[in-house]
Amino acid sequence: MTQSGTIYDISVVLGKESMDFPGDEPFSLTWTERMQDGGACDLSALRMSAHAGAHLDSPAHFLPGGKTLDQYPLGEFIRPAQLIEIRDPQCVRVGELEGLEIPEGDALLFKTENSRSGRNRGGVFLERFVYLSAEAAALCVRRKVGLVGLDACSIERYGDRRFPAHRRLMEGGALILEGIHLGHVPAGRYTLVCLPLKLSGCEASPVRAVLLG
Repeated sequence: MTQSGTIYDISVVLGKESMDFPGDEPFSLTWTERMQDGGACDLSALRMSAHAGAHLDSPAHFLPGGKTLDQYPLGEFIRPAQLIEIRDPQCVRVGELEGLEIPEGDALLFKTENSRSGRNRGGVFLERFVYLSAEAAALCVRRKVGLVGLDACSIERYGDRRFPAHRRLMEGGALILEGIHLGHVPAGRYTLVCLPLKLSGCEASPVRAVLLG
C-alpha cells in the first residue's frame, strides 16, 4: 500500500509467465554457483531479449536515428495513466476510443481479452492475441498520448511485417509498453511507474511496471 492507495504489479514473471516472441533470445536463468553444491554463494546468470516480459520500446526500435531509452529523462517513465477496458476480441479499434478524454502526455493502457483470459501470462507464445490497430494508434498520436500500453507481447498483429502501429506511435513520439498483465486491475486513473534498466543506446528494456491507485 501507498498513501494514495493500492499498488498493482502489472509485470509478468520472467521465465514462468512470460513468453518469448519468435526469433527473440529465449529467457533463461542459469546457476553459475550454488551454496547447496558447496559454493560460497548463490550466483546466477541471465540471458534474454531486451523485449522480454513487460518491456518498453523506444523509437530507435523502428526509426533510424530514433531516440533510445537512455535519452529520456526518468520522468517519462512515471506518468498519469488511464486504463480502459477493450471488449473487441480481435483488436483495439477506434470505435472504443472515440469520446475518450485523456490529458496530453498521459499514458493510455488497454485491458483486453489477453488479460481477462490469462493467456498473456501462460508462458507459451500464441499467434492470435488482441492487438492495436493502426487506426487506433493514429488516434492516440492525434490525442498526443505520451505512452501506449497493451497486455500482449506485441502491440502488432502477428505476421504484419509493416509494423504500422509501432511506426505511427513512434513517429508521433509515444513510448510503447508491451507484455503487461491487467487482469486484476479495474479500469480507471492511476500513476504508471515503468522504469527501464539503465542501458546505453538500447531500443528497448525490460521493466518492473506497476500502477499506483
